[in-house]
Amino acid sequence: MPHFELLIHGKMVPGAASLDVINPATEELAGTCSRASESQLDEAVDAADGALADWAGTPIEERRKLLLNVAEIVTANAPELGAILTQEQGKPLSEAIAEAYGFAAFTRHFAGMDLPVEVLEDSDARRVEIHRSPLGVVAAIIPWNFPLILLGFKLAPALLAGNTLIVKPAPTTPLSTLRLAELLKDVFPPGVLNVVADANDLGSKISAHPKIRKVSFTGSTATGAKVMAGAASTLKRITLEMGGNDAGLILGDVDPKEIAPKIFAAAFPNNGQVCIAMKRVYAHEDIYDLLCDELANIARSKKVGAGTEDGVELGPLQNKAQYEKVQAMIADAAEKGTIIAGGGVPDRPGYFIEPTIVRDIKEGARLVDEEQFGPALPIIKFSDPEEALSRVNRSKEGLGGSVWSTDSDAARGLALRLEAGTVWINKHADLDPGIPFSGAKQSGIGTELGREGLEEFTQRKVINIAG
Repeated sequence: MPHFELLIHGKMVPGAASLDVINPATEELAGTCSRASESQLDEAVDAADGALADWAGTPIEERRKLLLNVAEIVTANAPELGAILTQEQGKPLSEAIAEAYGFAAFTRHFAGMDLPVEVLEDSDARRVEIHRSPLGVVAAIIPWNFPLILLGFKLAPALLAGNTLIVKPAPTTPLSTLRLAELLKDVFPPGVLNVVADANDLGSKISAHPKIRKVSFTGSTATGAKVMAGAASTLKRITLEMGGNDAGLILGDVDPKEIAPKIFAAAFPNNGQVCIAMKRVYAHEDIYDLLCDELANIARSKKVGAGTEDGVELGPLQNKAQYEKVQAMIADAAEKGTIIAGGGVPDRPGYFIEPTIVRDIKEGARLVDEEQFGPALPIIKFSDPEEALSRVNRSKEGLGGSVWSTDSDAARGLALRLEAGTVWINKHADLDPGIPFSGAKQSGIGTELGREGLEEFTQRKVINIAG
């Protein structure tokens, strides 16, 4: 049974206690890891603070080289990291290995970026320059759905910008992150990268810690609000990428047979446990019945099982709490709509739910109003696109959304008025490290990815020189 330790000041160290990690496909022990105490968190922060001046003073070219080394190490160890990830997270092994490769790809992308001095004005009267400086000690809080790739959103830009880093993985998926820490412990000077695991008891300490200058958080809206409240005590910088109840607005001119596989793929990646997965479908009455039938047929064709089994396309829900939440939402949907595929629970250990399609449902059902973060998709009928857009925009969340139509002008017109940080047309959930990603309303504050995402880890400094 694997056991992993904490990375503090360049060394793997035992924790004050131990943490059991459950395999969601078997409900048995997947492994154990060290659990940090509050004093060990302070040790990690002190290590990061002590390393900050030298790391910030290291030329960006040297920081870039070390990050490219990180990418090479992760690429070489992707199969091992993926195997650990599948055991703790549940996703199919091929997807877990791809996630490790994705971390490496995102790291390479950010390592290739720069932070040049921007000359805002150069006149006889004055020269105005904009410089980008490190913020200081940064904390990255990582969720359980994509422990590696979401760390890839944060680690490289934070370190390239000259900050030092504290990483806290989710307590249900710490193993792959701690193994990654072990692989990387000698890449950076001691204290530059630190990784601590907890039992959901250190997040508030991180948010309020006086020596931490920024928190980059990915997770639920409720937890993000707590991070924001804690960060207010020291006015630290925050980036919050939080929940989304992303809608797909499907107009009546599309071919349901053609788009149904794309809609399903947008709604059920990682078993629906994706912040920008399509969470609700608004389909025009002209294509509603056929689209429902096509999606139901696809759902019934999918193989559900442990991520280590051959041919499995959908694994378990990652943890028992999420499993029970999705079950309750499906039960509510059965009363307020019609389940036409799935809804059942396989007769085996593990947190498995069959991919579920629900029709004849509308607002007022939990599956429509709340983010399910699981394998259940409501299909809502509409007749007027403007009225449907209004219904979509009533959500308090606005991470992403999509519009589907053969009429590009109509689709663009709706997309411009759909209240979300990213709106796709005739696709969904297309992310790229070079494209900024941010949420609207209660789905987030700040930006990840792209140049804007890198600049979130810096302090803008204006140098104003007399002519």
